[in-house]
Amino acid sequence: MVDKGYLEQKIISVLETVYDPEIPVNIYELGMIYDVKVKDNADVELIMTLTSPACPVAESLPGEVRQKVKEIEDVNEVNVELVWEPPWNKDMMSDEAKLNLGFL
Repeated sequence: MVDKGYLEQKIISVLETVYDPEIPVNIYELGMIYDVKVKDNADVELIMTLTSPACPVAESLPGEVRQKVKEIEDVNEVNVELVWEPPWNKDMMSDEAKLNLGFL
C-alpha cells in the first residue's frame, strides 16, 4: 500500500524544481498546478495550466513535468493533463511567488 500523502509531498517537492523559463518562480508556486492525485496503485494524475496558451513551452513543459515526477521512487505511471479553464492569473500565485515578483 502506497503512502499517498508522503508521495504527494515528494511530487510537490519535485514540482518546485520546475520553472517557467520566462518567470524566475517554480510552476507550483506560480499556481500552474491545479491538482495532484495519487491513486492507490501509485499512478499519478496532474492537472496543470500555463500562463497563456501561447506560452513558448506549451509543448515541452508538460513533458518535463511528467518525466520529473515519473523519476520519483514508487511512482508508477504519470498522466499530465494540460487545461485552459480556469485560465491562469496572478491571483493563483502563492504569496511567496507574489513577493518574489514584486506583486506584494
